[in-house]
Amino acid sequence: MRHEHAIIHHRALDFWSARAAILVIICLQLLVINDLSFGPRWLAPSIEATLLIPLSIATAWTQMATQRAVEHDHWYTIGRFRVFIRRMALVMTGVISIMNCGALAFLVRALLEGHAGAGTTLLVDALNIWVTNVIVFALWFWSTDRGGPPTCGLVKRAQADFLFPQMTLPDREIRDWLPGFVDYVFLAFTNSTAFSPTDTLPLSKRAKLLMMAEAMISLLTIALVAARAVNILA
Repeated sequence: MRHEHAIIHHRALDFWSARAAILVIICLQLLVINDLSFGPRWLAPSIEATLLIPLSIATAWTQMATQRAVEHDHWYTIGRFRVFIRRMALVMTGVISIMNCGALAFLVRALLEGHAGAGTTLLVDALNIWVTNVIVFALWFWSTDRGGPPTCGLVKRAQADFLFPQMTLPDREIRDWLPGFVDYVFLAFTNSTAFSPTDTLPLSKRAKLLMMAEAMISLLTIALVAARAVNILA
């Protein structure tokens, strides 16, 4: 278990937390009240579930394979699967991002055209889009930092996209500390509420662009949609 790929077994909870986050997004998409999706309401959840199934199977296989791997060929196959997992995860995250941005665009258009529905349903849909935005950018941060979890443990700290507080501490015991999925959820949540970095700083250009995009979507959702919903209710 000392091989560089064995980390996928040691950090198994992170991978399954991310898969559970996808299930939460699917449920949120099915709970949208107004007609704010591309095509039928079941289309986006079906696409995501179709991608999630082989991704989960590949994740489970690699985690079990790391426990039995001994020879170089075994580790090579695991490495190939890690690349497949990364690509599949990025495709699925991209699909979710497009669908959520589309839902926000439809909601803004409905507001401008004056048929956005009752204030309560508008507020629920705005909250739905905001929560989905937090989860999807947590997935983006987790999937891109240092090349994403499939390359976790293979990339040096100097090549990190985000600077977490633990990475600045001199204590030798946390010198090899690596952020988990929950750390990226917290990062996405704070960025979506404060519209700026809090305790974690973006280092790379792609990290800064991702944080800008999340903050912009969150600001539009809260400032425009939620404010309009409050006005209707008032």
